[in-house]
Amino acid sequence: MQNTPQTSLLTAQVILAFTDIFFLLLWCTEMNRMKKLILIAIVTLISSCNREKGLSWFSTGKAEEYFRLTEEICNKDNGNLWGENLCGPIMYVDNGNREIYANVADRENNLKAKDGIFTGVLPKERIITNNVIDFGGTKYAMVPLPGEEDSYRILSRTFRSLFHCFQERNGLRPSAFSARHLNDRNARLYLKLEWKALTYAIKTSGETRNQAVRDALVFRGARRELFPEAIEDENKFESYEGLTTFTYIKLCTSGPEEMKQRILEYLDRIYQNRSYAWGYGFVHGALYATLLDEKGFDFKQIKQPDYDLGKATLDAYGITLPAVCRDVAGSLAMSYDIQAIRLEESERLEQINEHMRHIVNTFLEKPVVVINMESPNFSFEPEDINFLDTLGTLYNRLRVSDNWGRLAVDDGGALITNDLSTLRISARNVMTERNHISGDGWNLVLNDGWQAAGDGKGGYTVSKKKDY
Repeated sequence: MQNTPQTSLLTAQVILAFTDIFFLLLWCTEMNRMKKLILIAIVTLISSCNREKGLSWFSTGKAEEYFRLTEEICNKDNGNLWGENLCGPIMYVDNGNREIYANVADRENNLKAKDGIFTGVLPKERIITNNVIDFGGTKYAMVPLPGEEDSYRILSRTFRSLFHCFQERNGLRPSAFSARHLNDRNARLYLKLEWKALTYAIKTSGETRNQAVRDALVFRGARRELFPEAIEDENKFESYEGLTTFTYIKLCTSGPEEMKQRILEYLDRIYQNRSYAWGYGFVHGALYATLLDEKGFDFKQIKQPDYDLGKATLDAYGITLPAVCRDVAGSLAMSYDIQAIRLEESERLEQINEHMRHIVNTFLEKPVVVINMESPNFSFEPEDINFLDTLGTLYNRLRVSDNWGRLAVDDGGALITNDLSTLRISARNVMTERNHISGDGWNLVLNDGWQAAGDGKGGYTVSKKKDY
């Protein structure tokens, strides 16, 4: 083809046209890439907003540090206290983002190795509790992490769960027990007298201690004469939780003096409770175990979950009790300021009556969210419980998981009936976002197939959807 000015001009125009198309395609590609980047950024931002924040002070390095400290304490004792080294699988859990930090992998390999430990995320339907958990075919000592670093608190929680693992392995985990009789006025009077005598015994020595131990056992006997049907349940509670408290305090303190200080501080906190039904055993068994420890008692001989620590203390101190403890308890009570205790109980009754009026108004007269329990798992602190007679029990703070999902109550309380069948929380300022429901002081996450249906009066009932 002959190259004329016209053909040259046409060629140039074609080249320019293709160049424009090329840059247009390039620009479109770049814009699409930018759009994708922007979309990814938005998704990431939304995800990070929806995800709970984790603890800023905890990390894999911190986890490794506390695993090492725990192992050092275990090896220092090396089975001397209970006949075996208490160390085993441990799982620290962040309450915020539910991240797991474990010292060993689970059998099903759900946890992944990271920086020398094993990490993952606890499923939303599993409750975070300071006890034994079966995760991925492995039994772990679960340890909820505190909001701020506290070395004693973390280690004591670790050994609390490790000892519960030991109890489970050795047949020392009891069947269900109840101590609701301790809401009776006379039961509380005798229990407080027993605590005052035990405190005096722990603080003294020699014959003075022996007399105080005898007085404590007289008050204990008087209470048990009034409630003989509750003796086995008391023994279970004191052995299961009380020996646990004794063990973690003994192993995590510097010596006998700090140990006694920690146990008596714990007693002071429990003493203030309006109800002792769910809290007394945590400290009561620890008080007797401390006195047994002073006598060189061999705890390895405890082989049943309802072991009577009071009877063991009586034998260790060579004490003989009267045939009927109530015959002498009244005269002994004068030495332990019984009048002040009676005044405390009268004030408690007034506080309970005032509290009851508030509870009736909040949970029975105003709109509430009603949740019917099926197979609940609970996590709570003993000092957060208030027994309210026929109304049930008020938990100031609580964690519950069940077939319907999980509930966290941090303020305002939750009222649970005595048969554990129904839970109520205030419906004030309820907000819903898909399966996440929140109100004043609480957050509820529902599992698939469940809903919170409004009653038309400002209240809600959690129930299963009809098509599930």
